[in-house]
Amino acid sequence: MTEPSALNPGVSRWEVFGWALYDFANSGYTTVVLTAVFSAYFVSGVVGDATIGTLWWTVSLSLSHLIVMLTVPLIGARSDRLQRRRGLLLMTTAGCVFATAGLTWAGPGTIMLAVTLLILSNVFFSWGESLISSYLPTLARPHAMGRVSGWGWGLGYVGGMLTLGLCLAYVLSAQAAGQSANEFVPVTMLMTAGVFAVAATISLSLLKDRPLTGGDMSPAWQRLRQTWQHARQYRDFVWLLGCTVAYMAGVAVAIALAAIYAQQVIGFTEAEIMILIFVLNIAAVVGALALGYGQDIVGHRLSLAITLLGWVATCLIAASVTTKGGFWVAGVIAGLCMGASQSVGRAMVGLLAPSSRLGEFYGLWTLATRLASIIGPLAYGLLTWASLGNQRLAMAATTLFFVTGLLLLLPINMQRGQTAALQKT
Repeated sequence: MTEPSALNPGVSRWEVFGWALYDFANSGYTTVVLTAVFSAYFVSGVVGDATIGTLWWTVSLSLSHLIVMLTVPLIGARSDRLQRRRGLLLMTTAGCVFATAGLTWAGPGTIMLAVTLLILSNVFFSWGESLISSYLPTLARPHAMGRVSGWGWGLGYVGGMLTLGLCLAYVLSAQAAGQSANEFVPVTMLMTAGVFAVAATISLSLLKDRPLTGGDMSPAWQRLRQTWQHARQYRDFVWLLGCTVAYMAGVAVAIALAAIYAQQVIGFTEAEIMILIFVLNIAAVVGALALGYGQDIVGHRLSLAITLLGWVATCLIAASVTTKGGFWVAGVIAGLCMGASQSVGRAMVGLLAPSSRLGEFYGLWTLATRLASIIGPLAYGLLTWASLGNQRLAMAATTLFFVTGLLLLLPINMQRGQTAALQKT
């Protein structure tokens, strides 16, 4: 656990543990539903066509992220105004849990039902992700924000591994008993929803709402308009948003399409995909913790640049290999970069955001990540469809997102950005 000197006055270790435990709780959703199990099942089991199923999957995710992009800044501004993040977090958690459990009813031919529940679950998940992230600057001191963020991401990947491990154990036993994916995948959805509900309940019981004094309590739309009007005062934060859109578009491809690519292009089975994602999560824990502490030492900007170079290598390897062993190499590198890039990004927002607008600025950051989640998977799906199913071409093209992110990272000056945030607090 992080040392007391890393925490703000009055913040206990249990409170930080409760905050990190929410990452533990919700990571099972992204790991099992979006990455390892339901994504591949949606293409092969629900739709039954690789090219059309991939397009349906990417369009559905893009639509959900569009909804989030249009709404989450208002939720963040509202949480700042009401100073009651925990109540909003409880509602978004319940929504994601129930929608995930509803995916139990998705089966062959139930495309619209599956799409509707997928959109709902991802919208609620994304709202909750923004709200929990906005707690970080109220818990950690500026010099320790990277390590605390990394600790949260690390515990989050442990949660993803636990949920995936439970599902993998069940799937292996179900396959041994002769069950098909149509029979065991619905059960994994219930298991994922259950772990999310239990862990999130404990997390919410430990979290506290910490009112901020001197904040702007004007209406949400007015606050958002003021943020954009004064964007030049936070130019490093604006550059970070642009950088985030670029590189998170590539990360979104990895999250949304790793299992589909492994199954349709490399030839992985359902169980092999789950084992691959399990190992990827182990690597993500290492990456989140290593860069969580490392970014506080070598700098957040350099740490992010290193991870983006790793992502470029991941995409090029994945697009060129023809064996499962070669794809395993790409998967491990992707895991290391996954935890690191997300941890660094969240910490950088906390350093560049004025303390009176944490919810709003984290809402804008989530807006940027959701815009990226529209652009990345949709570009992949459309390119796959236009190239008559050539997913290798789409994977190679994904490197352009990370290269663009590197270019947009260059103008960011963290010291200048932190000074501006403090002056405008």
